[in-house]
Amino acid sequence: MRTPLILALDTAAAHCAVAVLSGDQILASCEEVMAKGQAERLLALVEELLAEAGVQMHQLDAIGVGIGPGNFTGIRIAVSAARGLALALDIPAVGVSAFDALRFGTSGPCICIVDARREMVFTQGFETDILTDPALVSFVTLPTDVPMLGAFGATPAHPVAVAIARITALRYADAPTAPAPLYLRAADAAPARDAPPQIVP
Repeated sequence: MRTPLILALDTAAAHCAVAVLSGDQILASCEEVMAKGQAERLLALVEELLAEAGVQMHQLDAIGVGIGPGNFTGIRIAVSAARGLALALDIPAVGVSAFDALRFGTSGPCICIVDARREMVFTQGFETDILTDPALVSFVTLPTDVPMLGAFGATPAHPVAVAIARITALRYADAPTAPAPLYLRAADAAPARDAPPQIVP
């Protein structure tokens, strides 16, 4: 049986991250720090890494994507790209939360944390009795007696795209539906409150 090839994408934070996985081997990976411009950079980076890995798009078996929580627009960029590519290639797309990516490769009780700015954090606890579901909470309310991973805590075992690729390899055969963003708060942008212009006959 041919070793499955996995492409992983993530733009949920201020970066553009891509990895290509074959079996247990990471063929190529890159994480470029950027506050904006992910929409223009993502697919170009995908092409570059596939070429580096010696893999053609039609050879992929599945696509993994970070679904957040994180940057509202960034999440949509990667999720839309993953869904579009998966549809075109007729392969599964698997959504992986930022918490699962942070957790991957570690064991024991921990709280995974993503910076939500304004003294708030997105968080989820693993093997704990608290914060067992993804939540948005104030940083000052976090317990101090449980190890933390991610923002304000220990460095995760794997770069985000690498973790997403490895998790996707474990899940893609049973992927039920197309990935959807994990939003834990409303978008920062709000509709304009000014009255719409009147059309004069």
